[in-house]
Amino acid sequence: MVVSAESTVDGTRRWPGLRADLRTAVVDATVALVVTAAIFAWLYSRVRSGTSATVAVMPFLADADAYLMYWLCQAFGWTALLWAWLTTMLGLVRSSARPRGPRISPVAVERWHRATSLTTIGLMFGHAFWFFAELVRVNEYGLDWAGRIGSAFVEVFVPGGYPSGTGRVAVLLGLLAFYLAIPLGLAYYLRNRTGARAWRALHRFVIVVYVLSAWHTLLYGTNVWFDGWPRTTLWLLQVPVAVLLLTRLLAPARPNERLGRTRGALVTGRRVVALLAVLTTIGVLIAVVVSGRDGGRTPGAHYSAPMSVQPWMVWVGAAVLALAVPVAVGLARRAERADRGLTTP
Repeated sequence: MVVSAESTVDGTRRWPGLRADLRTAVVDATVALVVTAAIFAWLYSRVRSGTSATVAVMPFLADADAYLMYWLCQAFGWTALLWAWLTTMLGLVRSSARPRGPRISPVAVERWHRATSLTTIGLMFGHAFWFFAELVRVNEYGLDWAGRIGSAFVEVFVPGGYPSGTGRVAVLLGLLAFYLAIPLGLAYYLRNRTGARAWRALHRFVIVVYVLSAWHTLLYGTNVWFDGWPRTTLWLLQVPVAVLLLTRLLAPARPNERLGRTRGALVTGRRVVALLAVLTTIGVLIAVVVSGRDGGRTPGAHYSAPMSVQPWMVWVGAAVLALAVPVAVGLARRAERADRGLTTP
């Protein structure tokens, strides 16, 4: 018997739909690479013209040709954030109740949501890889090749390995986003083994990946440290995400998830807390956009404000998340077993 790449010997599908999604992702990734090239050209031109905010903070990067890999890293990072925003929006649209009027096929929305998710993971890796390559090239510690690679690997790919400055928090946030995106994004293809309820419970934590990615950019994206359209645009893009997330909580696509139809005080309480958290977030976003004050760096005072977030705080948040994920999956499996018991004759 011939066994396909998506099947096991007993005929069960191991990675259902992955091959088709990868084919769709090829088209999506091609578009993403074109966008990356355009962003790279824009960043490069700003350095050459002397208008780059990055160079204003780090003047040694003024030689655009010498630091091509760094600008590639920046370009992949911006595209990764854009695609993370896109796949988050598609996911929220797909999981919310369908509005009246012209409708887009839910199947098409879900297909592109999965494809953009795969592309986002690849772009995040590209962002980290070019930063790694740049650190190997620069060799600021005067190490041999083995030492260069080992030191750069620790700083770029090991959470908590970056040793100094804003990067102690920013790189940590970015790595947590990257390492969470892989299992949470690929969990869809294991839903036959985990169960649909457990997969849905796990997939809801994907929003954390987007939050960490945006936070990472605000802390470490030197192009948005100063006032101007890049920073304003980044903040404005968060408004539709927050609104769609609120819509998802108030009017989910699955009728049994709506607040009036939930069973049990625990489930209802959890959704009310989530709703209040989203409403608070929307209020903060509106206040930031209207006032223009978000704690970002300002010209002439690059390092005047101490960091309000420390690495240990991020680790505490990661520990809480590490506890919340298995608890949510366990509750989902228990509910699934209870439903099976109710339907068994």
